[in-house]
Amino acid sequence: MIDFNNSSKAIYLQIADDICDKILTGTFVPDERIPSVREYAAQVEVNVNTVMRAYDYLSSLEIIYNKRGLGFFAATDARLRVIDQRRRELLSDTAVNFFRQLDMLDITPARLADMYQQYLDNKK
Repeated sequence: MIDFNNSSKAIYLQIADDICDKILTGTFVPDERIPSVREYAAQVEVNVNTVMRAYDYLSSLEIIYNKRGLGFFAATDARLRVIDQRRRELLSDTAVNFFRQLDMLDITPARLADMYQQYLDNKK
């Protein structure tokens, strides 16, 4: 369940992020049907129009597509499109703020590299 109270992002974008997460984790498989707008709205307890807005947004990015009368499906290359979109977002917005914080906190590139390596080591 998505906790809509813990984000300043619009609800439809949080829904889009959740769908993208499910594509990345393999919950939604390429060219397979994803929940209908009504099904998804019931799952996350939001208005159908909000979910439709998220689906329209993802359709515009060609991450999902609509087969008339059958529903929405994850695109064949949905995973690659999500990764590309998230990389662009990370490098344009998030990275700038992150680097600004590193600079203000006097965290050197070497220290950051060590921290990242520790993260990767602990992840395994």
